[in-house]
Amino acid sequence: MADKRLIRISDDALARALGADKLAAAYEKKGCEVHRTSSWGMQWLEPLVEIDGIGWGPATLEDVDDILAGNGDEICIGPIAAHPFIARQQRLTFARAGKTRPTSMEDYAATGGWTGLNRARQIGSEAILAEVTQSGLRGRGGAGFPAGIKWQTVARAAGPQKYIVCNADEGDSATFADRMVMEGDPFLLIEGMAIAGAAVGADQGYIYVRSEYPDAIRKLNEALQKCRDTIAPFRCEVRVGAGAYVCGEETSLLNSLEGKRGEVRAKPPLPALEGAFGKPTVVNNVLTLAAIPHILTEGGASLYEKLGIERSKGTMPIQLAGNIKHGGLFETAFGISLGELVNDIGGGTDSGRPVKAVQVGGPLGAYLHPDQFDIPFDYEAYTKADALIGHGGITVFDDTADMGAMARFAMEFCAAESCGKCTPCRIGSVRGVEIIDRIRAGGRTPDEIERAPQMHNAPRHGRSAGDEIGLLTDLCETMKFGSLCALGGFTPYPVMSALKNWPEDFTGKAAAETEAAE
Repeated sequence: MADKRLIRISDDALARALGADKLAAAYEKKGCEVHRTSSWGMQWLEPLVEIDGIGWGPATLEDVDDILAGNGDEICIGPIAAHPFIARQQRLTFARAGKTRPTSMEDYAATGGWTGLNRARQIGSEAILAEVTQSGLRGRGGAGFPAGIKWQTVARAAGPQKYIVCNADEGDSATFADRMVMEGDPFLLIEGMAIAGAAVGADQGYIYVRSEYPDAIRKLNEALQKCRDTIAPFRCEVRVGAGAYVCGEETSLLNSLEGKRGEVRAKPPLPALEGAFGKPTVVNNVLTLAAIPHILTEGGASLYEKLGIERSKGTMPIQLAGNIKHGGLFETAFGISLGELVNDIGGGTDSGRPVKAVQVGGPLGAYLHPDQFDIPFDYEAYTKADALIGHGGITVFDDTADMGAMARFAMEFCAAESCGKCTPCRIGSVRGVEIIDRIRAGGRTPDEIERAPQMHNAPRHGRSAGDEIGLLTDLCETMKFGSLCALGGFTPYPVMSALKNWPEDFTGKAAAETEAAE
């Protein structure tokens, strides 16, 4: 006898990679109605099966019959909405996560979709700009620039043609929130872009998506086709990148969008005045634009303004990854401490070993020591600590990690991904790899570390490891302040933080152990 119950299984790319498609097919074969929904964001439990609000995960094909029979207690997590990982969140951007079918116009409208756009068109441009500014929303792509100010600049720029460009070139390590929005709630992003268009007077939008996100590209195109009449006269299309990390920088992205080589443009002029095709352009990342529909609902701006701390307002979808027990997406108001995120919410390391370092903000973010776990999630607090919030990605490392090798990787990554336009980034990153190799080959002593900054004028031949550290410090300073964009400018953060917090990992002994392990 066929089982007619409704089964919900995510069709998120991560869930599919872990066998969700085969699992869904197995339930359909049993006669069940299967809805492929967005992901709840509890990625360590994927693929997650939901029946009447109760979850089982991670589920396998062997669990199908047990779950239908109400068994499978060892993988049953109870009511999903009441799970501590979900219940502790304050979900605004991800309010629909796990609940709706990604490209269902019916599901989207039934959960408040298009409410923000309809109201925005009623109140007009000036009121939209005022509410976005009031909300305190800052760019979620990493820079943290106030969205309202950027929009005001574009709105007041002269010219009949303006553009809205969504930066969906999510390339940082430990980041997947953009992908989850595009795959799980694409209408939300489109609605945010249409509101931005109404605010600044733009009738054309582009979503620049990295080529490594085929599921997101497919769903965005499907959603755009379905809502074309709903968002009119605003038009939007997807443009696919070619895999260059530097195209996450807004001016490189614009060059690529125009069919040119993806390299950084000098600023000024700002993209808000001369952006895509030389016209005034709003360039915002996915999470920034996805926050807009909530802000434009009745009272949304004032609620958003009340969340967070200091100048960091609203919520941030934080992504927990690396060597962590409970990896996934956790949306909460700004102000939460790093220690709470890693140890309480993330459950510590998956290996069970002590946490050694946490990198926040992607491959260019600083490595933070457990002594710094009291830092609140706040743009200014992280800046004060010589660190970055970036796109909100958190990568955890246990005590087996070699931080000297990780510092070398940062320089190597920069060398591989540099667009080559500016010398500090193009040449500095290559020289950085060479210097770190020399430091790790020669070893060093504590007194040399202390006097290293004063020793950088020593003769080149016969340098000690301490001399090289001084040289590395000077190089990082040159890259930080001399590079055209954040790729070269932020690469010193992981290097100098690793050197400061784990100097012992730069010794010859550490290097030898790493080589032996490899």
